[in-house]
Amino acid sequence: MAASGSTVVVVGAGVSGLACARELARAGRRVQVLDRARGVGGRCATRRVEGQPVDFGVAFLHGRDPEFLSDLDAVPATRLDGWPLAVAGAGRPCQPDAFSPGERRLAWEEGVSAFPKHLAAGLDVRLRTRVTAIEEAGPKVRLQVEDGPPVEAGEVVVAVAAEQAHELLGTFPAMPLELESARGLLALSRSQPCLALIAAYPRTAPAPAWHALFPEGSHVLQLVAHDSSKRPAAGLVAMVYQAHARWSASHLEDPEWPDAMLAEATRLLGPWAARPAATEAHRWRHARNDRSAELAEPMLLTLPGGGRLGICGDRFAPGAGVEAAWRSGRALAKRLLTEVAP
Repeated sequence: MAASGSTVVVVGAGVSGLACARELARAGRRVQVLDRARGVGGRCATRRVEGQPVDFGVAFLHGRDPEFLSDLDAVPATRLDGWPLAVAGAGRPCQPDAFSPGERRLAWEEGVSAFPKHLAAGLDVRLRTRVTAIEEAGPKVRLQVEDGPPVEAGEVVVAVAAEQAHELLGTFPAMPLELESARGLLALSRSQPCLALIAAYPRTAPAPAWHALFPEGSHVLQLVAHDSSKRPAAGLVAMVYQAHARWSASHLEDPEWPDAMLAEATRLLGPWAARPAATEAHRWRHARNDRSAELAEPMLLTLPGGGRLGICGDRFAPGAGVEAAWRSGRALAKRLLTEVAP
């Protein structure tokens, strides 16, 4: 077990990385979190459109782990228990378990980003910091940072999508066998993309009565979220259209994909959907996991010089989604705190 005063650097400020960092900080470890994005949370993302929150990644959270649910209840925001309460369509949700008996669903009026912000409270988080390479520096691990000096620590956690972790580990010079094996496992992992389109309409638009629609018979849209149903004082009717993984993959680099998604939304919802006052498009390149490559627990490797490297994320825990990411991060933190390096 590393000394209590040593620093751990976590690469990735999604739910997994933040959950890991918070557990380590609670145990008295010094932790620094690095992320290339402008905000924390990964797909737990909320954007403001004319001042109104809109969730354009994860539409709601769900789970059944009592500790996870307790953590959700501790978020200092206005909870919307059971959202989506009104569900239409017979299409397959991206997370079918969310609607299983015993599963709890919820969202927040302030947006789903309230959860990662809650996890990040009090942590040292450096945003807009892109890690480009990783190497050994004696008993430490050195991270090369774009437009900045290297960052070194005795222990580093990589909490990003499997493809991104695979790429980062590939920069390691004279790769040791353990790291090569770990990278081989990551090479088997595949993330599914998701194209998402925010469409904001005037308040006079005929907002649907349902909260979420899972259209059957659409090869384009998997989810239509009536996001403004979460906002009691909504000034806009905000819809979020999310595409199927296969359609997203085939249109990822097509500049016309927002128009195609809006046309499909119009077919499903009616002519009013064709006339948004504003739209914002986002490509989620690593949105969901291919469950066939799911791993049971996070990785923890000891490098030849003595530094330790951990890898976690929603792929490294049973299940999927935000709950799995949270569980994976906490599991890795416990291993870092309790396992003695060989």
